[in-house]
Amino acid sequence: MTYPILNLSKTLTHLDLLAMKQRGEKISCLTAYDASFSALIDAAGCDVILVGDSLGMVIQGNSTTLPVKIEDMIYHTRCVTKTCKRALVVADLPFMTYDTLENAAKNAARLIQDGGAQMVKLEGAKIEIIEFLVAQGISVCGHLGLLPQFIHQLGGYKVQGKFADAAEKLLADALEIQNAGATMLVLECVPAELAKQITEKLTIPVIGIGAGKCCDGQVLVVYDMLGISTGKRPRFSKNFLTDTNSIESALKNYSIAVKNGKFPTEAHSF
Repeated sequence: MTYPILNLSKTLTHLDLLAMKQRGEKISCLTAYDASFSALIDAAGCDVILVGDSLGMVIQGNSTTLPVKIEDMIYHTRCVTKTCKRALVVADLPFMTYDTLENAAKNAARLIQDGGAQMVKLEGAKIEIIEFLVAQGISVCGHLGLLPQFIHQLGGYKVQGKFADAAEKLLADALEIQNAGATMLVLECVPAELAKQITEKLTIPVIGIGAGKCCDGQVLVVYDMLGISTGKRPRFSKNFLTDTNSIESALKNYSIAVKNGKFPTEAHSF
């Protein structure tokens, strides 16, 4: 498969991602938290940059994402959007910043107005909140499966949707999130077959992380895929720096592997 030279003067929108899903082109996505990585990831051809609250672990050194504040997310989102020219930038709403409609709207607006994000992501089937944000003109990405902000409730970082009733609920939640107006969905740590079913049922793009190869796209934490995270690398990740001595090449190889369907493999799936 060959790809055209990137047009860095055109910023992608959710409509571009929807068109990619419709024509069967995989969507590549990585996290970024600063201007330098943002520029490199953008130039490598990734379609989406996620400013994840994972920064709480890989940047701040916390054991969970829970200590991350909205001010942290605004700061890092602003750093990323300073140098990103093409990729669509999505920013996470951190823990307890969307517990009410008012808080959700206020904090999403800050990520967009002060951080420069094009889309905000929130965890769980928060249907009323998604509907309210969409009604204010805010583009929303849902997140189902393993929800890091629910880690104490879940009791650990475990695969979700392994049993029939849980799988049915995940599918139902995904459809509700879509119907509420979300323009993208992240599926984290769910069985590959379930992720395939959800991806086929939904008309919006589905981005997987530990969710098999049949999602419309893939996302990884950039430090994990470069092998420089301080903790144990997740099973669903791969060190793309191993086969090259260049960060730029590793980032490009990741994007190409996603686009060509070479990543993830069964070894990175559940």
